This record gives sequence, C-alpha cells and structure tokens, in this order.
Amino acid sequence: QVQPVESGGGLVQAGGSLRLSCETFGRTITNYNMGWFRQAPGKEREFVAAINYSGDSTDYADSVKGRFTISRDNSKNTVYLRMNSLEPEDTAVYSCVAAWRAETAYRTGYAYWGQGTQVTVSS
Repeated sequence: QVQPVESGGGLVQAGGSLRLSCETFGRTITNYNMGWFRQAPGKEREFVAAINYSGDSTDYADSVKGRFTISRDNSKNTVYLRMNSLEPEDTAVYSCVAAWRAETAYRTGYAYWGQGTQVTVSS
C-alpha cells in the first residue's frame, strides 16, 4: 500500500510561489500515477494536476494551467507541485494522491490519499 505524505505548505502573499512535495512510503512510486487535489473551505474537493508513472504525461485543471507544474523524481519517491503566481483563490488544503500506473495522467480513480498540507495565499 502506498502512503503519500505532503509537505511544503504555508502562508504566501499573492503573486508568490511555493513548492509542495509528496513523499510516498510503503511502495516505490515507480508503478504509480500521482496527482494533486485541493479543497477550500466550504467548497468541494477539486482536481489540480496529475502525472503518469513515467512522467511523460501530465494534466492540469484550467484554473492552474500555466501557473502550476507537476513533476516527479522516482529515485526519491517524491512528487512535486510547483505553484507560481499564487492567488487568494488558490487557498486550500492540498492533498497528494496515487493510483496504479497508466500511460496517461488521469483525474479520477485515485485509491491512495495523503492527509494534506495547508496553502494560504494572502491578498
């Protein structure tokens, strides 16, 4: 079983940047597609970004496309989410997710979820 553990959240001013990390425990992530979701207070959880097991396929929500970049380092069992040009609307708890490998990144069907890390963007 894969257990994702997020880190890197915090408080940042609008226009700033953060990099979230997700280290997995229990299994190597080499055979897993990975992704990020977020949930803001009072809102439903939403897809943010995804990457396939080999790193050559990615997908992004329209709201973050061009500002966020997902990447992975399988040698470190870690997935990253680089967030630039942050906006107050990006404030949320960000969760890392994992699912069995596929050739393309996908937005649903993730079996393993981390506890989340808080990102707060001040205006």
